[in-house]
Amino acid sequence: MSVANLDQYHHDYLAIKDDAVKLTAGLTYAQFNWRPSPKEWCIEECLAHLVLAGNFMLQQIEPAVEAAKARGLTGAGPFKLSGFDKFALKHTEPPIARKAPAPKRFRPLHDQPATAIVPSFLHLQDQLMLWMERSAGINLARVKVKTPLPVLKLTLGGAFAQIAAHERRHLAQAWRVRKALPNT
Repeated sequence: MSVANLDQYHHDYLAIKDDAVKLTAGLTYAQFNWRPSPKEWCIEECLAHLVLAGNFMLQQIEPAVEAAKARGLTGAGPFKLSGFDKFALKHTEPPIARKAPAPKRFRPLHDQPATAIVPSFLHLQDQLMLWMERSAGINLARVKVKTPLPVLKLTLGGAFAQIAAHERRHLAQAWRVRKALPNT
């Protein structure tokens, strides 16, 4: 992917919502929280991690969009992704070549019910799509968004793309857990 396109991202987030609903359909509490091994995350932890990370990114996107509007940083896309955007996507989009531990603040609690996590995850997708709508007309390549590593910033378009890639990565991980569930 070399350009930022809000229509594509909106489609991506709708597909992610649909995938999460299918992933969690019919799971018991025990299945939702089952770990393949003590060092691997369960489905609950994958989704809870995405809620933590996604909410952090929303907290960065919201003021960036408002500041861009105030400064008149407008433009018509599609917009090119920066070199760092492309680098971040390459190392986030599944399949991944190298695992990396989640920063401490994004490590989820274990043993939470689907009734708490799934609605939060779906709401996050709605919020992301809302901020995409609010970003319409903004130059997605000129607006910078903070990342969890404060010295590194993504473009606004890159942030929307990277969040979706990160979600696909952990949804794929959660699907592997679902397929490995013991028969109960």
